[in-house]
Amino acid sequence: MSYKYRKLWRMAAVASRVLTGMVTVAGVALGLSGFVILKMPGQSYAGPLPPLTGREWKLAESLRNDVAILAGKIGERSLQKPENLNKAAEYIEQALTTAQYTVSRQRFLVNGTPCYNLEAEIPGIRRPEEIVIVGAHYDSPQGCPGANDNATGVAALLALARDFSGTSSARTLRFVFFMNQNDTTATPEQSGSTAYAKRCAEGNEKIIAMLNIESTGYYSQDSASQRYPLPVQFFYPSTGNFVAFVGNSASKNLVQASIGSFRDNARFPSEGIVFPDSDNSMYFSTSRAFWERGYPALTVTDSAPFRYPYHHSELDVPSRIQYTQMARVVAGLNQVVADLARVL
Repeated sequence: MSYKYRKLWRMAAVASRVLTGMVTVAGVALGLSGFVILKMPGQSYAGPLPPLTGREWKLAESLRNDVAILAGKIGERSLQKPENLNKAAEYIEQALTTAQYTVSRQRFLVNGTPCYNLEAEIPGIRRPEEIVIVGAHYDSPQGCPGANDNATGVAALLALARDFSGTSSARTLRFVFFMNQNDTTATPEQSGSTAYAKRCAEGNEKIIAMLNIESTGYYSQDSASQRYPLPVQFFYPSTGNFVAFVGNSASKNLVQASIGSFRDNARFPSEGIVFPDSDNSMYFSTSRAFWERGYPALTVTDSAPFRYPYHHSELDVPSRIQYTQMARVVAGLNQVVADLARVL
């Protein structure tokens, strides 16, 4: 073990005992083996951000408009307000139809209430059996307008769908909007991502990548703005100015490929995090539904509760979102998706 890691080991062990009194050295060792053995390709961007391009300014305004409608005009999108969920589904479906997609609905029930996943697809030309999914959930927690969680994810997904409309790709590319990822009265088996991943598995579909976009609208230059579960804070920045690519150990190749593509094409800070399969400290239920069926999946996020002070509250409103920063992230994701789907 190198001097660097011996020093980090000691720091992690001491800090863990002080902060929790219950984390053992063995637990820290597990954290080290699960979190930091993987080197991410490229380097996270550092320094002043370059001026936005004209395309990025237009993208920022498009993102602002979608978030304002979903989290402002429509508002809370929970099972307790099914009329708002229907309005959100109709808005998404209309946006996709305008972008020249045919939209499919997957119906499932949650405690007797009908819910719908929405899907738009670009069939692959050379390897249509290989499927890349880009997804986001469109519901919000009860009592929460859900601007960052997850109108930002939906707006980003709509922007990507618009960009790829009319293109051709080697692999099949799907844009999927999931329902019911936030309801605390439902079981994990009643989530939209579970219903969708289950259908994929039952159909023996070959999902080679699933990118879940969740909470991508808040960034800070404050040196103490980023938090993590133990022991991750010893290895990642304390400034919450980056976008994270978070996956499980079985999805490590997808995490590396995705963040490598992002760093090659975006001038924005980024971090890749791979967690042990058994760890729930950064739990993203949308990705986990695919992990549990053996599909590689990751979540692209600003890390939500580990940074955003208004997470799951009535203060999660559109005015809190940083649309220019978000536009930089979405512009970078455009190339990530293109590389995964191998757009022609």
